[in-house]
Amino acid sequence: MPTLSVFYGIVIRMFYDDHAPPHFHAQYGEHKAVIGIQTLEIIDGDMPPRARALVLEWASLHRAELARDWDLCQARQAPVRIDPLP
Repeated sequence: MPTLSVFYGIVIRMFYDDHAPPHFHAQYGEHKAVIGIQTLEIIDGDMPPRARALVLEWASLHRAELARDWDLCQARQAPVRIDPLP
């Protein structure tokens, strides 16, 4: 599972050839969540409120890049790393 970005202890990843809808995986310590790229809603799991807010802020800034990386992963190609939150 390629790592797309890491910031504030949060790791963002995608699986190759994963199931729809387009989404990414976020992990903060033992907390994990699956977030839809189009809706930015948590599909599965949960995170502490502050970590969730940081992930959603980051995702809203990089939605186009996430969609591009989703397409690359679906084609089993290496995704492009995405800048972390400053």
